[in-house]
Amino acid sequence: MIARSRFIVVYAGLIAVALYINLHQDMTVPTNRPFADFPVHHNSWKMISQAEFSEQVLDVLRPTDYISRQYISQEGADVGLYIGYHGGGKGTGGIHSPKHCLPGGGWYEESSQRQKLAVDGGMLNIVKSVYRKGDSREMFLYWFQVQGGTLSDEYSLKLAEIKNSVLKRRRDSAFIRVSVPVEGDLEMATHQGEKFIKDFLPQIRQFLPQ
Repeated sequence: MIARSRFIVVYAGLIAVALYINLHQDMTVPTNRPFADFPVHHNSWKMISQAEFSEQVLDVLRPTDYISRQYISQEGADVGLYIGYHGGGKGTGGIHSPKHCLPGGGWYEESSQRQKLAVDGGMLNIVKSVYRKGDSREMFLYWFQVQGGTLSDEYSLKLAEIKNSVLKRRRDSAFIRVSVPVEGDLEMATHQGEKFIKDFLPQIRQFLPQ
């Protein structure tokens, strides 16, 4: 009898999970403003180029909205910005980890570490990584943003998405990446990337939902 009761409990649990998966549907949460409105001039920075992804790339990434731009400062610092926002809901893709995408593009990782960056309003959880492709080296500073919180690893991102899906019917998240060419001086590239983040973070927060 005990074995049979346990079987019934387990079976009922599996049915409940199956029903939840089939009936549960996350909301699609839009950005506060479309990324087309993102500033082309801000503080000492101005946009110098903007990339539009092909339909093939968009079919893979499936973002709700995205921006891919190159900015330059008055001092000559050249910095790339990518924001991919995924609003959850039907048809929205998940965030693709740069640990998989960059090697697929021919880049190999030289170093990577998680760290905290002091910004207005607290600390930002980020990843600092350096990649090489041929003679080119690039430093990337990136993080995942979920409802105002910042995460620096894919495991925590998945846990946050699952928790918010169950509790709030929301799986919206964003991937923010800043890239700086490394021309011999990694410390200078780091300084330029961190300055860009501190300058633009209030703008980024205005566009992403809490």
